Amino acid sequence: MLDPASRSSDVLKIARDQVLERGEGLTQEQLVAVLQLGDDRLAELLALAHEVRMRWCGPEVEVEGIVSLKTGGCPEDCHFCSQSGRFPTPVRSAWLDIPGLVQAARQTKATGATEFCVVAAVRGPDKRLLDQVRQGIKAIRDDGNDIQIACSLGMLTQEQVDELVAMGVHRYNHNLETAKSHFPNVVTTHEWEERWDTLQMVKAAGMEVCSGGIIGMGESVEQRAEFAVQLAELEPDEVPMNFLIPNPGTPYENYPIVEGSEALRTVAAFRLAMPRTMLRFAGGRELTLGDLGAEQGMLGGINAIIVGNYLTNLGRPASQDIEMLAELKMPIKALNETL
Repeated sequence: MLDPASRSSDVLKIARDQVLERGEGLTQEQLVAVLQLGDDRLAELLALAHEVRMRWCGPEVEVEGIVSLKTGGCPEDCHFCSQSGRFPTPVRSAWLDIPGLVQAARQTKATGATEFCVVAAVRGPDKRLLDQVRQGIKAIRDDGNDIQIACSLGMLTQEQVDELVAMGVHRYNHNLETAKSHFPNVVTTHEWEERWDTLQMVKAAGMEVCSGGIIGMGESVEQRAEFAVQLAELEPDEVPMNFLIPNPGTPYENYPIVEGSEALRTVAAFRLAMPRTMLRFAGGRELTLGDLGAEQGMLGGINAIIVGNYLTNLGRPASQDIEMLAELKMPIKALNETL
């Protein structure tokens, strides 16, 4: 039986051949070995993840902004979420009007972003919400804004999927959130399979699939590896990497913040699980990693980023991220190349 140092050396050697050279993601068992690497191997791991990203995805970075169309009052009990109406959080229900949506899209386009995601805190969209999205997309287009529009509106029916396609929504976000085995500890008002089914319908309809989750919700190392493999099976176009923000009033308000080295190791592992997938820095990265960690992540497998704020949590100014990408000589993906 190999000692831990030998196993860690072996898994990186295997990953170099399997992932970097052949473009085949690591297995669940191999990912557990990666996630168990010591901090003394972190630089080597991040360098390999960056090589994989450059080889299979290239140097470009996709920049995205998000806006909350409907905030708070969600009937679901996702334990991490300050927008659940079941928890005594400071967030209150609110709707963004159409002029506000147009302005947000305009500001997002001005940062250089090519993607604008409209988000609503709901189990799934009702007629009022879909009408608001339809009117909002029309108003954004009437404003002369050609930015790509994505949506995150919860679980969908086939009819609703078809409606979004007809509106011109090209990407749909619905996070699986965590490994299937851990999901019942995070959400009890719906099942993991319901999220999976929505994503399968989205993919079949021709929309791009965006699905990721949150690291640091009490999952084990083995469950993180399980989650990465389940996402790889889904073959999403994009995977947002969030790190838990212990929001006041939620069941997770006293959970510890994920340590920076642990977060970076997880990002690299997800890159080695999905060599060709867009891997996006999302919520919680500022809290977990700070400014230096963000740069390390961009050099450790990440190739997409959300700029500005995250729904009910503040991010850092978009200009800082744009400047960081310029310093790292990472070109921002052009809009005309994504249409």
